[in-house]
Amino acid sequence: MNHTRLKRQLGAGPEPETPFYVSIAGNIGVGKSMITTMVGEVFGWRMFFEPVINNPYLDDYYRDMARWSFHLQVYFLSQRFEVQKTILDRPGSAVQDRTIYEDVEIFAPTLHRRGCMDDRDYENYREIFRNMASFLQPPDLIVYLACRPETALARIRERARSCESDIPLDFLQDLHAAYGDWIERAPALCPVRTIDTEAVNLRDDQEAQLGLLRLIREFHEEKHEAARRRAQKARKSK
Repeated sequence: MNHTRLKRQLGAGPEPETPFYVSIAGNIGVGKSMITTMVGEVFGWRMFFEPVINNPYLDDYYRDMARWSFHLQVYFLSQRFEVQKTILDRPGSAVQDRTIYEDVEIFAPTLHRRGCMDDRDYENYREIFRNMASFLQPPDLIVYLACRPETALARIRERARSCESDIPLDFLQDLHAAYGDWIERAPALCPVRTIDTEAVNLRDDQEAQLGLLRLIREFHEEKHEAARRRAQKARKSK
Protein backbone atom coordinates (compact mmCIF):
# COMPACT_ATOMS: atom_id res chain seq x y z
CA MET A 1 0.00 0.00 0.00
CA ASN A 2 1.44 3.36 -1.06
CA HIS A 3 0.92 6.03 1.57
CA THR A 4 2.54 8.93 -0.30
CA ARG A 5 -0.81 10.59 -0.98
CA LEU A 6 -1.82 10.21 2.66
CA LYS A 7 1.39 11.91 3.77
CA ARG A 8 0.74 14.76 1.37
CA GLN A 9 -2.88 15.21 2.43
CA LEU A 10 -2.04 15.00 6.10
CA GLY A 11 0.23 17.95 5.57
CA ALA A 12 3.91 18.39 6.12
CA GLY A 13 5.10 19.84 9.37
CA PRO A 14 7.69 19.27 12.05
CA GLU A 15 7.11 16.08 14.00
CA PRO A 16 6.87 16.79 17.76
CA GLU A 17 10.17 15.94 19.41
CA THR A 18 8.51 14.14 22.31
CA PRO A 19 8.35 10.37 21.59
CA PHE A 20 4.87 8.95 21.17
CA TYR A 21 3.79 5.33 21.58
CA VAL A 22 0.51 4.11 20.08
CA SER A 23 -0.85 0.55 20.13
CA ILE A 24 -3.40 -0.88 17.73
CA ALA A 25 -5.70 -3.29 19.59
CA GLY A 26 -8.39 -5.67 18.42
CA ASN A 27 -9.57 -9.19 17.68
CA ILE A 28 -7.86 -11.60 15.31
CA GLY A 29 -8.49 -10.54 11.71
CA VAL A 30 -9.76 -7.03 12.44
CA GLY A 31 -6.95 -5.32 10.48
CA LYS A 32 -4.35 -4.32 13.06
CA SER A 33 -1.29 -5.06 10.93
CA MET A 34 -2.61 -2.96 8.04
CA ILE A 35 -3.21 0.05 10.32
CA THR A 36 0.12 -0.43 12.10
CA THR A 37 1.86 -0.30 8.71
CA MET A 38 -0.07 2.78 7.61
CA VAL A 39 0.67 4.71 10.81
CA GLY A 40 4.33 3.70 10.82
CA GLU A 41 4.93 4.57 7.17
CA VAL A 42 3.05 7.88 7.19
CA PHE A 43 4.68 9.19 10.36
CA GLY A 44 8.04 7.48 9.85
CA TRP A 45 7.80 5.65 13.17
CA ARG A 46 9.25 2.31 14.20
CA MET A 47 6.73 -0.51 13.68
CA PHE A 48 6.38 -3.57 15.87
CA PHE A 49 4.25 -6.46 14.65
CA GLU A 50 2.86 -9.49 16.40
CA PRO A 51 5.33 -12.43 16.11
CA VAL A 52 3.33 -14.63 13.73
CA ILE A 53 5.63 -15.61 10.85
CA ASN A 54 8.45 -17.16 12.90
CA ASN A 55 6.35 -18.14 15.90
CA PRO A 56 7.49 -21.64 17.01
CA TYR A 57 4.16 -22.50 18.68
CA LEU A 58 1.41 -21.03 16.51
CA ASP A 59 0.81 -23.97 14.15
CA ASP A 60 0.77 -26.45 17.04
CA TYR A 61 -1.48 -24.14 19.06
CA TYR A 62 -4.18 -23.93 16.41
CA ARG A 63 -4.08 -27.71 16.01
CA ASP A 64 -4.36 -28.37 19.77
CA MET A 65 -5.12 -25.32 21.92
CA ALA A 66 -5.38 -27.30 25.15
CA ARG A 67 -1.87 -28.71 24.68
CA TRP A 68 -0.09 -25.55 23.56
CA SER A 69 -1.99 -22.51 24.90
CA PHE A 70 0.24 -21.98 27.94
CA HIS A 71 3.42 -22.24 25.86
CA LEU A 72 2.08 -19.82 23.25
CA GLN A 73 0.87 -17.28 25.77
CA VAL A 74 4.19 -17.27 27.64
CA TYR A 75 5.98 -16.83 24.31
CA PHE A 76 3.78 -13.86 23.38
CA LEU A 77 4.21 -12.35 26.84
CA SER A 78 7.99 -12.62 26.57
CA GLN A 79 8.08 -11.19 23.05
CA ARG A 80 5.82 -8.25 23.86
CA PHE A 81 7.73 -7.45 27.03
CA GLU A 82 10.89 -7.30 24.93
CA VAL A 83 9.12 -4.96 22.48
CA GLN A 84 8.03 -2.72 25.35
CA LYS A 85 11.61 -2.47 26.56
CA THR A 86 12.83 -1.67 23.05
CA ILE A 87 10.20 1.05 22.58
CA LEU A 88 11.05 2.70 25.89
CA ASP A 89 14.84 2.25 25.78
CA ARG A 90 15.37 3.70 22.31
CA PRO A 91 14.46 7.29 21.39
CA GLY A 92 11.69 8.01 18.92
CA SER A 93 8.03 7.24 18.39
CA ALA A 94 6.59 3.79 17.74
CA VAL A 95 3.41 1.97 16.72
CA GLN A 96 2.68 -1.55 17.96
CA ASP A 97 0.38 -4.27 16.65
CA ARG A 98 -1.47 -5.47 19.81
CA THR A 99 -0.60 -4.61 23.41
CA ILE A 100 0.82 -6.84 26.11
CA TYR A 101 -2.35 -6.13 28.09
CA GLU A 102 -4.47 -7.96 25.53
CA ASP A 103 -2.54 -11.16 26.17
CA VAL A 104 -3.31 -10.93 29.88
CA GLU A 105 -6.82 -9.46 29.74
CA ILE A 106 -8.21 -11.14 26.62
CA PHE A 107 -6.45 -14.25 25.37
CA ALA A 108 -5.25 -16.01 28.53
CA PRO A 109 -8.57 -15.59 30.41
CA THR A 110 -10.54 -16.73 27.36
CA LEU A 111 -8.38 -19.83 26.97
CA HIS A 112 -8.74 -20.52 30.69
CA ARG A 113 -12.53 -20.20 30.57
CA ARG A 114 -12.66 -22.49 27.53
CA GLY A 115 -10.71 -25.17 29.42
CA CYS A 116 -7.62 -24.79 27.21
CA MET A 117 -5.46 -23.64 30.12
CA ASP A 118 -5.77 -25.28 33.54
CA ASP A 119 -5.85 -23.36 36.82
CA ARG A 120 -2.20 -24.07 37.66
CA ASP A 121 -0.87 -22.81 34.32
CA TYR A 122 -3.21 -19.81 34.34
CA GLU A 123 -2.11 -18.68 37.82
CA ASN A 124 1.53 -19.23 36.88
CA TYR A 125 1.00 -17.12 33.74
CA ARG A 126 -0.63 -14.29 35.69
CA GLU A 127 2.19 -14.36 38.23
CA ILE A 128 4.74 -13.92 35.43
CA PHE A 129 2.82 -10.87 34.25
CA ARG A 130 2.53 -9.44 37.77
CA ASN A 131 6.32 -9.62 38.05
CA MET A 132 6.64 -7.76 34.75
CA ALA A 133 4.00 -5.14 35.46
CA SER A 134 6.17 -2.70 37.40
CA PHE A 135 8.56 -2.47 34.42
CA LEU A 136 5.80 -1.64 31.93
CA GLN A 137 4.71 1.74 30.67
CA PRO A 138 1.29 1.88 28.98
CA PRO A 139 0.99 3.33 25.48
CA ASP A 140 0.20 7.02 25.07
CA LEU A 141 -2.85 5.94 23.06
CA ILE A 142 -4.66 2.68 22.32
CA VAL A 143 -6.68 2.57 19.09
CA TYR A 144 -9.18 -0.26 19.43
CA LEU A 145 -10.40 -1.62 16.10
CA ALA A 146 -13.77 -3.33 16.52
CA CYS A 147 -15.89 -5.58 14.33
CA ARG A 148 -18.37 -8.43 14.71
CA PRO A 149 -16.82 -11.91 15.16
CA GLU A 150 -18.46 -13.00 11.90
CA THR A 151 -16.70 -10.17 10.08
CA ALA A 152 -13.38 -11.06 11.73
CA LEU A 153 -13.77 -14.65 10.54
CA ALA A 154 -14.47 -13.50 6.97
CA ARG A 155 -11.34 -11.33 7.04
CA ILE A 156 -9.27 -14.20 8.43
CA ARG A 157 -10.40 -16.41 5.57
CA GLU A 158 -9.66 -13.66 3.07
CA ARG A 159 -6.04 -13.30 4.16
CA ALA A 160 -5.69 -17.11 4.14
CA ARG A 161 -2.93 -17.79 6.65
CA SER A 162 -2.65 -21.56 6.79
CA CYS A 163 -2.27 -21.69 10.59
CA GLU A 164 -5.55 -19.78 11.02
CA SER A 165 -7.66 -21.89 8.66
CA ASP A 166 -9.49 -23.74 11.44
CA ILE A 167 -10.17 -20.90 13.89
CA PRO A 168 -13.75 -21.52 15.10
CA LEU A 169 -16.30 -18.73 15.19
CA ASP A 170 -17.14 -19.40 18.83
CA PHE A 171 -13.51 -18.67 19.79
CA LEU A 172 -13.69 -15.28 18.06
CA GLN A 173 -17.03 -14.66 19.80
CA ASP A 174 -15.45 -15.37 23.20
CA LEU A 175 -12.54 -13.04 22.40
CA HIS A 176 -14.99 -10.36 21.24
CA ALA A 177 -16.86 -10.57 24.55
CA ALA A 178 -13.60 -10.30 26.49
CA TYR A 179 -12.60 -7.24 24.46
CA GLY A 180 -15.95 -5.65 25.23
CA ASP A 181 -15.29 -6.05 28.94
CA TRP A 182 -11.65 -4.93 28.83
CA ILE A 183 -12.12 -1.88 26.63
CA GLU A 184 -14.37 -0.35 29.30
CA ARG A 185 -11.53 -0.70 31.84
CA ALA A 186 -8.62 0.13 29.54
CA PRO A 187 -8.91 3.95 29.95
CA ALA A 188 -7.53 3.45 33.46
CA LEU A 189 -4.24 2.65 31.69
CA CYS A 190 -4.20 5.32 28.99
CA PRO A 191 -6.46 7.12 26.51
CA VAL A 192 -8.45 4.77 24.28
CA ARG A 193 -10.29 5.48 21.04
CA THR A 194 -12.59 2.89 19.47
CA ILE A 195 -13.20 2.62 15.72
CA ASP A 196 -16.00 0.42 14.37
CA THR A 197 -14.26 -0.97 11.29
CA GLU A 198 -17.57 -2.06 9.79
CA ALA A 199 -18.91 1.48 9.83
CA VAL A 200 -15.54 3.08 9.05
CA ASN A 201 -13.65 1.59 6.10
CA LEU A 202 -10.02 2.05 7.13
CA ARG A 203 -8.79 -0.23 4.37
CA ASP A 204 -10.12 1.71 1.38
CA ASP A 205 -11.52 5.07 2.52
CA GLN A 206 -8.75 7.67 2.47
CA GLU A 207 -10.83 10.18 4.43
CA ALA A 208 -11.29 7.61 7.18
CA GLN A 209 -7.55 6.92 7.17
CA LEU A 210 -6.79 10.64 7.38
CA GLY A 211 -9.22 10.96 10.27
CA LEU A 212 -7.33 8.33 12.24
CA LEU A 213 -3.95 9.84 11.41
CA ARG A 214 -5.13 13.29 12.47
CA LEU A 215 -6.44 11.84 15.72
CA ILE A 216 -3.04 10.29 16.48
CA ARG A 217 -1.23 13.51 15.56
CA GLU A 218 -3.52 15.48 17.87
CA PHE A 219 -2.71 13.20 20.81
CA HIS A 220 0.99 13.40 19.96
CA GLU A 221 0.93 17.19 19.87
CA GLU A 222 -0.92 17.30 23.19
CA LYS A 223 1.72 15.11 24.81
CA HIS A 224 4.50 17.26 23.37
CA GLU A 225 2.86 20.46 24.61
CA ALA A 226 2.41 18.99 28.11
CA ALA A 227 6.08 17.96 28.16
CA ARG A 228 7.10 21.46 27.03
CA ARG A 229 5.08 23.06 29.84
CA ARG A 230 6.60 20.75 32.44
CA ALA A 231 10.11 21.53 31.23
CA GLN A 232 9.37 25.24 31.28
CA LYS A 233 8.00 25.02 34.83
CA ALA A 234 11.04 23.05 35.97
CA ARG A 235 13.40 25.68 34.57
CA LYS A 236 11.54 28.45 36.34
CA SER A 237 11.65 26.63 39.67
CA LYS A 238 15.46 26.41 39.64
